[in-house]
This record gives sequence, C-alpha cells and structure tokens, in this order.
Amino acid sequence: MCAGTVYEKKNDAFFGRPDIIKRAVENFWLQVIPQSSEDAQTRILASLLVIFVLWLIKRMIQRLLRQHVTDLVRFHQWRKSVNYLHAFIVLIILGHIWLRGIKELGTFLGLLSAGLAIALHDTIANLAGWIFIVTRKPFVLGDRIEIGGTAGDVIDIRPFQFSVIEVGGRIDAEQSTGRIINVPNAKVMRDNLANFSTGFDYIWHEIPVLITFESNWKKAKELLLGIVNEKVEHLSADAEAQVRTAAMRYLIFFSKMTPTVYTSVRDSGVLLTIRYIVKPRTKRGSEQEIWEAILDSFAEHPDIDLAYPTTRFYRLDEGNEK
Repeated sequence: MCAGTVYEKKNDAFFGRPDIIKRAVENFWLQVIPQSSEDAQTRILASLLVIFVLWLIKRMIQRLLRQHVTDLVRFHQWRKSVNYLHAFIVLIILGHIWLRGIKELGTFLGLLSAGLAIALHDTIANLAGWIFIVTRKPFVLGDRIEIGGTAGDVIDIRPFQFSVIEVGGRIDAEQSTGRIINVPNAKVMRDNLANFSTGFDYIWHEIPVLITFESNWKKAKELLLGIVNEKVEHLSADAEAQVRTAAMRYLIFFSKMTPTVYTSVRDSGVLLTIRYIVKPRTKRGSEQEIWEAILDSFAEHPDIDLAYPTTRFYRLDEGNEK
C-alpha cells in the first residue's frame, strides 16, 4: 500500500462522504443567490426596508434616551445596548430573508465553523471576554482598574476591546496621563485584574517620613499622628461601613481602619511611616496636604529635623593624653 492511498483513506475518514458536502455547498449558493431577477429584487427591497425601519426605530429610541436619561454613565450603557440589539435583530431578519429554505447544510456549516474557530481564534477569545465582562461584571464604566501592567479608568466597553484612560505610568502618582489605551477583552481571562472601585472604594496609602537620630522622634510621632487624624480620620467611619457591606460578598477583614504611624530605623535616621486609607482618585491631593502640614509643624520645633543620606567622619588626635 502506497503512502498516497493511506492519505486518501484518512481524508475520506475525516470528511465522510464528499458528495454530501458538494450537495450542501451547491444548495447553499442556490438558496443565497436567487434564481430569478424578480426574486432578487424582492429580497433586495425587503432588506432595504428592514434596514431603514430598524434604523429609524433605533434613532427614535436614542432620542428618547437623550431626553430622559441625564446620567452620562447610564446613557452610555443604554446607547451601547441599543446598538448591539439593533445589529443582532438586523442580522437575524436579513438571514431569514436571504437564507430561508436551506437544507442539508449541517456538514458544511460544521466544517466552516471549525475553520473559522481556528482562523479567528483571537476574535473569538475577545468575544468570549466581552460576554464575561457583560455577564460577570468584573468592572463597569467608570471603575479604576489595573490589568497587565496598565492602570486606568474604564471609559468604554466594546465586543472586541475596552478602553481606559491611563493613570500613573509617565505621570508621578496615580493621576491621568490623558492617553486612551485600548485593551483586548481576552486579557480579562488571562491576566490578573485589580479593581480599585468594586466592593471597597478605599486603598491603604503610606507616607514615609525620615528624621535624624538626634531628633525627638517621640514628639515627631505625636505630631504626625495629630496631622493625619486631622486630615483623613473622617474617612474611617465611611470605610468601616463599606467594609461591613463588602464582607457580605467578599472575604474582606480589616482590624483597624483609623490612621496610624509606625516606627522603624534606617541607615540615615528614624523612619516614621504614616498609614491611612484614601480614595484612589484623591491620593495625591491628600498626600500634598499632609506633607505641607508636616513641613509647617516641623519648622516650629527645632529639635526635629528631616534626615537625608549623610557621611560622617571622625578624627582621632594622635597627641591626646589620658
């Protein structure tokens, strides 16, 4: 038995009966391409009428949305839903007009779908990611997320990709860079996703304050604790209420929500670390307020100095006597 014979048998075993596939393909084109010009004209006119009527209905719904939905996020969500529904209905009706009466297409469509699944792997993965985003809602419009090293606020969700306006990156602290980044939907099923807005609106933030060894570190710690309590302690009550609500859905436990100051030692001095909760979008503003208060407070106390990397030299005099 030659190699060619073995290949042909494998080919027949894979495709089954070629005559069935041939008839299915011929039947497909006979149904799609009308056999008379009169039938073709009828289907074309029906298709144009369907497209126009559904477009008109979509425009009327969008106008009603503009008049009655004042919230921009809700309006954007409704507008996208109407567009998707409109496209789906148009495809269904046009398919019924042009493909009605098709028979024996099971084999043909099966082979066609298998080929498309391989050729359009990324496209199908993005559609699956979109379905996951819409149904499971790992994030919604307006949420601040981080995925695959990209952080930003979600501004649009589409079937193949979603868009975020970047924060951080080139800009110090977590503030907007002004760049819009389009992320494939498939990444939500492959990469780790961090959501800064769902369940708990706050994050922990720390400000390290390094003072010299000669400074009165106990007084400095008291001053820092007073400053942070004055600036952000009011956020603790709201954060505790959110934790109690989020704990019913997520396993979130924080034993202490009030601001605190931790003490440690570094090569150049005593490190006092301020730790407090803050909303992600206000982190930089709160840090600025706290640092300005720290500088003003330390300026009033000469026994407290900020430290910086220094080198000290000690000289031993040879002529010293006991």
